Amino acid sequence: MKKALITLIAAALILGLGYWKWRPQPLPVSLYTLSKGSVESTVANTRAGAVRACQRSKLSMPTGGAVSALHVKAGDRVESGQLLLELWNKDLRALYDQARAGLSIVERKKAEICFGAERDQRELQRQQTLASKKLSSEDTLDAARTQAGMSALACKAAAAQIEESQAVVALQAAQLERSALRAPFSGVIAEINGEIGEYVTPSPPGVPTPPAVDLIDDSCLYVRAPIDEVDTARIKVGMPARVTLDAFRGRALQAVVTRVAPYVQEYEKQARTVDVEVEISEFPKDMNLLVGYSADIEVIIDNRENVLRLPTEMILEGDAVLKFDPNDQSLHKVSFQGGIGNWVYTEVVSGLNEGDRVLSALDQEGAEDGVQVRPQP
Repeated sequence: MKKALITLIAAALILGLGYWKWRPQPLPVSLYTLSKGSVESTVANTRAGAVRACQRSKLSMPTGGAVSALHVKAGDRVESGQLLLELWNKDLRALYDQARAGLSIVERKKAEICFGAERDQRELQRQQTLASKKLSSEDTLDAARTQAGMSALACKAAAAQIEESQAVVALQAAQLERSALRAPFSGVIAEINGEIGEYVTPSPPGVPTPPAVDLIDDSCLYVRAPIDEVDTARIKVGMPARVTLDAFRGRALQAVVTRVAPYVQEYEKQARTVDVEVEISEFPKDMNLLVGYSADIEVIIDNRENVLRLPTEMILEGDAVLKFDPNDQSLHKVSFQGGIGNWVYTEVVSGLNEGDRVLSALDQEGAEDGVQVRPQP
């Protein structure tokens, strides 16, 4: 009997040790503690946008010709009206000088004719005085009157000839100006297509040709990006926004919505989108923004401060979380009512309290409703 009792006790110990060794161990998990903070409702672009300049002109020559002078190079900063490029224009300059010389001749002729008209007018007045005293015949007075009238008409004709010559000078000046390219606004030269001696042609409608000079006003920049048509209805001009750039990861620039396109972009095999433009409010001095940088925008639709919030990535489908119960050291699926949110945080309206701890990594294997867990630091 004693031997059987010892055998029974040994078997119980073995079974107990086996259960202790092979029993299910609590799953180590990472938990997040709910707290209060700010939550935003945002709308983001569906495809990458780009930084653009408020003014950018791809300048072409209005007439063809050989380049005779380049006054700038790529990267130069220019002022409005500054001469950028000239074509060979000796023939046009000669025509302009000829027109100016013709105007000078006409002006001298007018001075001569009008001086004679004034002389004939004085002679008419003298003959009228003599005729009143019976010292001059009617024929002489009539001849003086006729001469004065003809001289006055000749003076007016000379004035008209001056106006005609001035128009010719203006025409030749305009033709000469067409051989020169000037900056329509201040900015930086992005690109120059052409070298001295090369022949450039104007860009006809519908035929894409490289611009002679690409001029960018980089003092005013904005971002244009496509946003899904479903989200665009909530966006209004004047709403605050944020801009992030691949070239400057981890930094966000404050911006304001300046335009929502009045039409929907429809591309084959792509979602329908609406172009939204935001203007960057302030440029950091240490950030060299370049036109063409890829950029993303977030339009802030709503913002609430000091509300209970939860990282959006911890939410299960149907607005639920795996909440940690400290009493039985297990996870339990709990539903809650959410408010506004974005891809970072979601507002908790009810169903959860400040200080509650929830599972932070939903993709952890074995983490499910009812499982025993061991919180990790």
